[in-house]
Amino acid sequence: MTTNTVFDLASLTKPIATATSVMLLVEQGKVKLDEPVATYLPTFIETGDAEANAAKQKVTVRQLLLHTSGQIADNALRDYLQGVDEANQRLLALKLSKPPGETFVYSDVNFITLGLQIEKLSGQNVHEFSQAHIFRPLGMDETGFVPGKSLGYRTAPTEKRDGHWMRGTVHDPRSYALRGIAGHAGLFSTAEDLARYASAMLNRGEYQGVKIMQPETWQLMTTGNVVPGRRNDGEKYEGLRGLGWDMRTGFSTNGGTARSAAAFGHGGFTGTAIWIDPEQDWFLIFLSNRVHPDGKGSVNPLIGEIATLVAAARQAGK
Repeated sequence: MTTNTVFDLASLTKPIATATSVMLLVEQGKVKLDEPVATYLPTFIETGDAEANAAKQKVTVRQLLLHTSGQIADNALRDYLQGVDEANQRLLALKLSKPPGETFVYSDVNFITLGLQIEKLSGQNVHEFSQAHIFRPLGMDETGFVPGKSLGYRTAPTEKRDGHWMRGTVHDPRSYALRGIAGHAGLFSTAEDLARYASAMLNRGEYQGVKIMQPETWQLMTTGNVVPGRRNDGEKYEGLRGLGWDMRTGFSTNGGTARSAAAFGHGGFTGTAIWIDPEQDWFLIFLSNRVHPDGKGSVNPLIGEIATLVAAARQAGK
C-alpha cells in the first residue's frame, strides 16, 4: 500500500460525498434541514401505499442525516434486481419501521434517499455534484464514484463477484446494482486525497485558500445532535451525531477513547475510517481492504487503538 492506493470507501461515502453535498445545498438556500423530505422529493410520499405515504409526510431532511427518520436499515437485495429505476421505486415505496424522530437506526435507505434528493434539486447525481463542488475544488483528482480503468492497477481488491476480484468495482451490492453511484456507498479515494478533505474539515471548511463551505455551514454539520437509541439488550440511551457524522453512538468505538467531545468521524464496511478532531487539532485516515479475500477481516479495534494513540500523542506534543 502507498498513499495513492485507491480504496473502496464504502460508507465513508455517506459523510464525505452525500452529507457534504446536502449541506452545500443548505448553504445555497435550496434545502432547509427541518423541512419534510417530500418538499424536495415529492415521490418520497407518492410511491408507496396510502399508509406508507401518510407516515412519511413528517420525515425531515435532518432526520435522514441523523438516521432518526424511522426508515429501515436496508431493504431486500431482490428490490434491486430489475434495474435502477425499479430499485428507486421500491425504495421510495418502503414503509417506516418506527415513527420519525423516535429512534436512531443506522440506515443505508436514508442515504440512498438523500442521493435521490440531491439529484432532484441540482440536476446532478451525487457523483457529479460532489465532483463539482467538493472534490475538484480541493484537488482531489483521484476521488469519485466508478473509478476509471486507469486507476485499476492501484486499486485495492476486495472480494470476488461472479468469479472475478472486485477491483475498482464497488463492493456494496446495492450500490453495485445502482451502477456504482448511490448516496450510501460507492465512493473511491486515496489517503492523499482524503487528507485534503480532512484538512478542510479540520479548518472549518477551508483548505489552502479553497473554501468548500462557509464556517457557519461547517458548524451546523459538525455540531452534535442528541439521537435516541436502543442497545441490543433493549436499554435506551442517548447518542450524539453530527449531520452525516458519528460522534458518540455504538458505531463510534473506532474513534478511540482519547478524542475530544468535538470529534466527528465515520467508518466503512470495507475497512475504512476517518476521524477529525478540531478541538485537539488532528485527523486520522485509516484505509484497508479488510474484506479481502473472504470478507472476514476485523479492523475496528485496531482503528480505535490508533485513534487513541494519535489523540494522546497530539495532546502530549502541545
